[in-house]
Amino acid sequence: MQQLSVRHLLGIKDITEQDIQLIFETADQFKEVLNRPIKKVPSLRDVTIANVFFENSTRTRLSFELAEKRLSADVINFSASGSSVKKGETLLDTVNNILAMKVDMIVMRHSSPGAPHFLSRKINANIVNAGDGTHEHPTQALLDAFSIREKLGQVAGKKIAIIGDIMHSRVALSNIFALQKLGAEVAVCGPPTLLPKYIGDLGVKIFWNVQEALQWCDVANVLRIQLERQTGKLFPSLREYALYFGINKKMLDDLNKEIVLMHPGPINRGVELTSDAADSPHSIILDQVENGVAIRMAVLYLLASRG
Repeated sequence: MQQLSVRHLLGIKDITEQDIQLIFETADQFKEVLNRPIKKVPSLRDVTIANVFFENSTRTRLSFELAEKRLSADVINFSASGSSVKKGETLLDTVNNILAMKVDMIVMRHSSPGAPHFLSRKINANIVNAGDGTHEHPTQALLDAFSIREKLGQVAGKKIAIIGDIMHSRVALSNIFALQKLGAEVAVCGPPTLLPKYIGDLGVKIFWNVQEALQWCDVANVLRIQLERQTGKLFPSLREYALYFGINKKMLDDLNKEIVLMHPGPINRGVELTSDAADSPHSIILDQVENGVAIRMAVLYLLASRG
């Protein structure tokens, strides 16, 4: 059986194109399992996985938990808000206490970039990064690329525009790495204050006008404004942002071509996307959520096989 080249999934930057293709092929098989009447396989029976979340999450946490249960793993959930972290316990002590209970794998979200990388050097369990600050969110990028492959047949040669708050988004960085490794052309679009200063060094095209970005791309992946991560006022108002960078169904219908619309969620309707755009035939947003479970099943299964 083919194996991943890594013991942990810390970021897309650390894995190869062959790793990504192996994850996709495994996810294809698990997606077929998820469409059966009995949606469970015994692949990870007797494996214990801890979901350790130091930040809020709905989709990612539910998706990982469902993936683990579909694989018959034993699951424990940890939330920092009701834990000893509030009493001053360190990250390493928290995780070592969980591992002392004989946990095999850690799925972790943390507000500090590099937190999973730090842990991977200190503990023996496999680690899956479920988002570390504004750094990376590898499983989101994998499910986005998998959804593009499913919709368009392949990722290579396609043009993908990532539109919105690039500076504060971990999804943007992971997507850029994943899509480029798979042979896609990537562009970013947003207000100058929401684009990182050296984003061009990653080999992406830059648009300041959302109409031009939509006209160029095959796929538009739209990101929300991450107000909770912004320390200063980076644009006048949400209303003005929506006016200049928001996408509505008329804009999509006026294009002289078919376009695929994506969003990692949660959507701020009326800001980056109007409801008629988010719910239009162009949108594969709910397909992304469905594919998230299959991708996470594949990642957990392959890492557990790697040991």
